[in-house]
Amino acid sequence: MIIERPITIKDISDDLVALGVRKGMTLLVHSSLKSLGGWIVGGPEAVILALEDILGDEGTLVMPTQSANLTDPKTWGNPPADPKWWDLIREGMPPYDPALTVTSGMGIIPEVFRKQEGVIRSLHPHVSFAARGRDAKALMQPHSLDYGLGEASPLARLYEAGAYVLMLGSGYGNNTSFHLSEYRADWTGKKSVTAHAPVRRVQGITEWEAFQDINYHSDDFEAIGASFEGECTGAYKHGRVGKADCVLAEQRAMVDHAAQWLEKNR
Repeated sequence: MIIERPITIKDISDDLVALGVRKGMTLLVHSSLKSLGGWIVGGPEAVILALEDILGDEGTLVMPTQSANLTDPKTWGNPPADPKWWDLIREGMPPYDPALTVTSGMGIIPEVFRKQEGVIRSLHPHVSFAARGRDAKALMQPHSLDYGLGEASPLARLYEAGAYVLMLGSGYGNNTSFHLSEYRADWTGKKSVTAHAPVRRVQGITEWEAFQDINYHSDDFEAIGASFEGECTGAYKHGRVGKADCVLAEQRAMVDHAAQWLEKNR
């Protein structure tokens, strides 16, 4: 049996540099550890250290650390929650705590990253981000409960900072920056909705707070990504990190293109 050579921090760093990651960048990373393939010495920690080594003290590393498991059980669909348990679930649900709440559906890399010393996690109970580096605090705070991926969110501040997006083995369907485009675009069916999140425990019972948002979704994000690559050829670069197909792109270009696409096609 042939055993593949282990993948090291240096290997990952070399691939990231070849892709275009540079010192001092503000970098929003969506990731899939499994897609890198093989045996990674150190697993997710190695990926995080490789990114931080390249960005250096002048850079800022950002990852989504969302917690969709803290949504109202009435909205659950896969699997649904029996209505007779809704009140019990609401009362017993641990409220959001940036230091304690686990990520949901984000993969192991951001779950490990959020616990690293020096990381600042934003305070939105459903759609938080975490950052470490020079501009971490300015990018993460505040994070409005209302319209959590809109103009008062880390996504909008990343846009203003000229950030880059790295899809590390992750597809456009998971690209949170396109959600900012949903807020900025006028598309068919767009509406305001009321959502709820667990925010505190009082005498052993969890209290939920209502907030306003839009009915954002990611059903057409892969189509938006294909259009972006077809029309904005100078704004992104493809490469491989380990065995993972990766894209490094300018966030502003992605958001601007997606907003135009949504107004024409959704």
